[in-house]
Amino acid sequence: MSGTKGRVVVLGAGSSGEHFVGALRRLDPEVEIVVVERELAGGECSYYACIPTKTLLRPTEALAAARIAPGAAEAVTGELDVARVLGWRDQVTDGRDDSWHAGWLSDQDAELVRGEARVVRPGVVEVDGREIEYRHLVIATGSSPAVPPVEGLEDVDFWTNRDAVWADGVPDSLVVLGGGPVGVELAQFFHRMGARVTIVESHDRILARLDPEAGAILRERFEEEGIDVRVEAQAEFVETAGSGLRVRLTSGETVEAERLLVATGRRPHVEGFGFEELGVEITSRGIAVDERMRATDGVWAIGDVAGVALLTHVGKYQARVAAANIAGHDYAADYRAIPAAVFTDPQVATVGTTEGDHLVTASHKITGGRLSTYERPRRPGLVKLAADPERRVLVGAVAVGPEAGEWLGQLTLAVRAEISIDILLDTIQPYPTFSESIWGALRELEMELALNSRASG
Repeated sequence: MSGTKGRVVVLGAGSSGEHFVGALRRLDPEVEIVVVERELAGGECSYYACIPTKTLLRPTEALAAARIAPGAAEAVTGELDVARVLGWRDQVTDGRDDSWHAGWLSDQDAELVRGEARVVRPGVVEVDGREIEYRHLVIATGSSPAVPPVEGLEDVDFWTNRDAVWADGVPDSLVVLGGGPVGVELAQFFHRMGARVTIVESHDRILARLDPEAGAILRERFEEEGIDVRVEAQAEFVETAGSGLRVRLTSGETVEAERLLVATGRRPHVEGFGFEELGVEITSRGIAVDERMRATDGVWAIGDVAGVALLTHVGKYQARVAAANIAGHDYAADYRAIPAAVFTDPQVATVGTTEGDHLVTASHKITGGRLSTYERPRRPGLVKLAADPERRVLVGAVAVGPEAGEWLGQLTLAVRAEISIDILLDTIQPYPTFSESIWGALRELEMELALNSRASG
């Protein structure tokens, strides 16, 4: 391996940028690294997304679980302490003080430059009048909430995820535009904190980009809790109404609430940086890269701005890939097994793909085992598996249930390593755990594979 040549400049000190610094420093102790950040070191994940949202969700989840556990339910006599819940968020995020992240970068012998960066010509970026030359430029500028073109929206005070996670109280009522992961997580949180919540989703189901069965289970749970879920509904006009807002739908119906949360997706941060000077390809998804995260000679893009998957762990993976290639290795990214979790109750976890005409799928409803010891009434979960019938390996999975993101791990490994169905069936699963349901799903998948083989043979 040859060492890194020349200075490396990283645009963005979020999760992807930070992880890149650590990965490159492990590979090359001597290379000069400069990180430019215009907001908080630590980025969106640390202060406005993953960390604060999951911190906020935990108390509501714990209380809801206690209320359906016999014995514990009888002991629960109080309500959530709103001030303490929000205070815990402040503690976990250091009150949006990024000193720890800045200190960590310093410990990695990386210079943190605060300010607006712009490429003035290939090989040089300018930050508030200071020109910084580079041999390698790593673009990790992330993404921001996308705002839909709804009439009147620009004239009202609405929330994005950034505002919602830093709310200083709970509104009496909330309309959520968008039933994707961000929308459903925050909808359930505010509902459980005491708000009257309505979700407005333009597709025919919530979590429209995920498996239909998973979306159906989550919608049923939400409606049982009292969340108003409106699918195939689209906002047409928004206006102020008294001390709140009124949303008119294309159906002619109106929904009024104290607050409006817009959670209709994200857009990559590519404008205003002078990237057009670099000759990179910029699309609606972000900066086009090859499998080594290279956008053009000496320019790399990682994380949300690379447009592969807007997930922190994907950005970290891409950071390791880019760092390895910059340090002289030949390393290509493999996206066959990208895991993801929606941190609702129940959690919805996915990996790989379950769609494709040639695939064989099987769905297994979780009704007993760990669920029998977990709650009353038992609320069924799901494990859905997809296999390539010719190679007899898993290519995708969906899990719905308590902490599903945790027990998705073995399925992620199975997809990535292309472990045979026979070995998976012969794997001893612990009892009673939710992981045991994976064996039940595999058994049903084996039967479907046998039927497929007879039909095609």
